[in-house]
Amino acid sequence: MNDRYDAGYGSDQYELVGYDEYGQPVYRQIPAQQQQTYDPYASQGQGQGYGYDPYASGGQQTAPSYDTGQQAPVYDTGQQPSVPPTPGYDPYGTGGQTAYDPYGQAATGGRQPRVAEQTAHIPQQAGPGREPGPVPAGPRQADDERDYHTGQFAFVEQPDGDSEDVIDWLNFTENRTERREEAKRRARSRMVALVVVLALVAVGGVGYLWYAGKLPGVSSSGTKGGTTTSAVAQKRDVIVLHLHNTGGGGTSTVLLVDNTTTKQGSTVLLPNFLALTDDDGTTTTLAKSVDDDGSSGTRDQLDTVLGTSIEGTWRLDTPYLQNLVELVGNIDIDADADVPDPDAKKKGEEPLVHKGKDQTLGGKAAVAYATYRASGEAQNAQLERFGQVMQGVLRKMSSDSSAATTTVQTLAQILDPSLTDKDLGTFLAKLADLAKDGDYKTALLPVQSDGTLSAETSSSVVKDILGGTAKSPAAGSAVRVSVQNATGVKDDTEKARVVLVNGGYTFLEGGTASGTQATSKVLYSDAADKENATEVAKTLGLGTGTGTVQKGTVGSGADVSVVLGQDYKPSSS
Repeated sequence: MNDRYDAGYGSDQYELVGYDEYGQPVYRQIPAQQQQTYDPYASQGQGQGYGYDPYASGGQQTAPSYDTGQQAPVYDTGQQPSVPPTPGYDPYGTGGQTAYDPYGQAATGGRQPRVAEQTAHIPQQAGPGREPGPVPAGPRQADDERDYHTGQFAFVEQPDGDSEDVIDWLNFTENRTERREEAKRRARSRMVALVVVLALVAVGGVGYLWYAGKLPGVSSSGTKGGTTTSAVAQKRDVIVLHLHNTGGGGTSTVLLVDNTTTKQGSTVLLPNFLALTDDDGTTTTLAKSVDDDGSSGTRDQLDTVLGTSIEGTWRLDTPYLQNLVELVGNIDIDADADVPDPDAKKKGEEPLVHKGKDQTLGGKAAVAYATYRASGEAQNAQLERFGQVMQGVLRKMSSDSSAATTTVQTLAQILDPSLTDKDLGTFLAKLADLAKDGDYKTALLPVQSDGTLSAETSSSVVKDILGGTAKSPAAGSAVRVSVQNATGVKDDTEKARVVLVNGGYTFLEGGTASGTQATSKVLYSDAADKENATEVAKTLGLGTGTGTVQKGTVGSGADVSVVLGQDYKPSSS
């Protein structure tokens, strides 16, 4: 290659003078006087031929050097020695011939005078957008110093990136801070929403418990919705149930109550010595009213005393109770006593009902438990067992009104005209639903010893459960006589009852003694009742001596107690 660019094959030659703003080499045209011949084969030592010997080893020639910059390759050989003109063409460098310029220019020797410099870009020079190849660099002379411009360095022209990096970093940190604040706001919003939801759930739960009447401290006299509806204003459906013991005699009476306002079911146990007022205004007892006045008369008397409105009467004889228990599939109760089998021929045999919790009873066992009264027990104990049996039946009965009606119809019992099969079945289905949910209770009506009700002791039942007001007959309107049969003859009790009722006394069932007694006794507890005791003894045909009429313990609700012994002669009365 040449250290000059021969654009016109000998007409013009250029030399490197510097670099432009893009780092590209800039050349200028060499005057004709300074152009030298080119002899690729000339030897430096011959002093003739071509001015460039690529194989010369003299000190005047330097090996091409390269500049690692992005410039096109340029050769700078420095000042070449003058070569005398050689005529002719000598390809092997022989003397005596004129030098031959293959590009059409005669070789000239010596330095030529410099002409005005002319700079231009060489044709086919790589533009600013192209990357030139490596540039070999020769020894630099003092007059060949390269002129470096700031345009050669890209970082001078390019904008400073540090400011943009700072701006980008500020934007990043600002966006990150905003994202953190937004996340915190969302977290606070979620927390507030969670608290609101929990508060609503808590309020809803409390409201439900309040509506269901299960909050502690909520009065049962209010409705299940927690309103302040008075006990009297609450809606109730009430029927009276009389259990007739066809085997052992006697009756047991309870009220079945469905409070449709508070959604609460109840069984109210009514003692037999509860004082009632007869149609003619005389005082009687519940047991006597059931025997004498029947269902309608007793229902009206209970309405008067308790201030209720009983819708119907259900008479249930013990055989029907046994069938009812078997229809619902046996019952489970907590038995409070061992009940013997009434059909047992020997004492000491295995009891029909065992004392304990969760005892499963069939029909026969249920009847035996409901009518059982141990020796010396009050009638209230037997009444409470009957209430247990009825609540067990309700827990097993279907809550569907149609199914419950079918059960009632299957019993094939004759009901009171005021209560049809459908009405009774629908009523029992509602109570069954309450009993299964635990919204059912059994309560004993607190009756005083004289058979009357006090406002203080009976308000929890009469007012809260029944929504009524106690209106017992005036005390002292009739002498209440309790009779216990110790004669060994079952019919003597009924005969004594007839005699006493005909004599204007109120008869109270005292039950049957466990054993017989030879002589009869008439007892009084208050000295003011001594005269009444003497009159009772006369009415029954008993002696009036001190052995017969004496002071002692009187049965609950009675003024005078009578124990009929074997000396009692009904025919003589």
